[in-house]
Amino acid sequence: MSDHLQIADFLDPVNIHEISHDEGYKEGQLGKSIAIYSEEFPDLDEAQIVLIGCGEQRGSGLIHGHSEAPDIIRRHFYNLYYWHQDIKIADLGNIRAGSLFTDSYAALKTVVQELIGDGKTVIILGGSHDLTLSQYHAYGEHKKLIEASCVDAMIDLNLDSPFRHENFLMEMLTGEPNFIRHYNHIGFQSYYVHPRMLETLDKLRFDCYRVGSVKENIDEMEPVIRNSSMLSFDISAIAYAYAPATSASPNGFNGEEACVLMRYAGMSPNMSSIGIYGYNAMHDKDELTAKQISHMLWYILDGRSRGRREASMDEKDSFNEYHMAFAEVETVFIQSKKTGRWWMQLPDKKFIACSYKDYLMASSNEIPERWLRAQERG
Repeated sequence: MSDHLQIADFLDPVNIHEISHDEGYKEGQLGKSIAIYSEEFPDLDEAQIVLIGCGEQRGSGLIHGHSEAPDIIRRHFYNLYYWHQDIKIADLGNIRAGSLFTDSYAALKTVVQELIGDGKTVIILGGSHDLTLSQYHAYGEHKKLIEASCVDAMIDLNLDSPFRHENFLMEMLTGEPNFIRHYNHIGFQSYYVHPRMLETLDKLRFDCYRVGSVKENIDEMEPVIRNSSMLSFDISAIAYAYAPATSASPNGFNGEEACVLMRYAGMSPNMSSIGIYGYNAMHDKDELTAKQISHMLWYILDGRSRGRREASMDEKDSFNEYHMAFAEVETVFIQSKKTGRWWMQLPDKKFIACSYKDYLMASSNEIPERWLRAQERG
């Protein structure tokens, strides 16, 4: 417990009365079941998932730099029902706004770093999308190479923009020292992205998935997200009808698809931080976007609960094993009897997450694209 007290210096507690409009919560609602930092800093020993709000949005050029977004999302999240009794959650309130936005960056990085170092999965309810940098830099201290995934309609590499939220990926993907082993971009909308930008990412062997192809085969994203340690979700990836606070695009993921991607994030045993960014409450209608985000949070819990039921790899009886050869390569595919998820073995004998489609390709003697990409990256 005392280990975590120093991070309390960076946090403002949750004003539970204001959030619940003084009504409190009923038995069975999340607001009644979460360890919330309202007066006392909660004991985190039991918690597997920890919520942190960070309303910092000056990196997107908004002068009144701090948004109420995290608390509005909480209002809706706390009202949902707690189905996953095996998952313990804590909410540590909001990062105090620094006098400069870089101060907020530093505070968020410190808090996330401390919590992931302690084996927690951190969910950041964000201000602007450039906070992804703090989320990423939290891994730097651990000197561990990570795989990162980002769900966003745009690819934030616009070096002509003065705004940090439109070019932060440059620092994340090319800054030194760099801890990105691999990067996946999910749900970009081609008409908003310069073709050369995609070529650049492709040359770096990063994987980019167009929104249309993700929507057609959303289960192909499960292994992509399962291999990732951090996920950053810009709500601009969701179509306007489902998230009116983002006027980014009339097209994009619908509400259910956003929830499915979050369930995959929850199921991933590697995922230690998830950030949801870009919610500007001033543009919302009937708080629909906040409700959408609260449902996405609920699905992270759902995924975590399902993922916990997964057997460990050495429990042979819990997996179906398929030996096969394609293009002169002998390999093994395994499928979990508990969750239905797939893995394939690379020549170095390591197993990586894959999909049923990869297995089907291999069994018709074609080399799965995922296998090739993994081999190229080495």
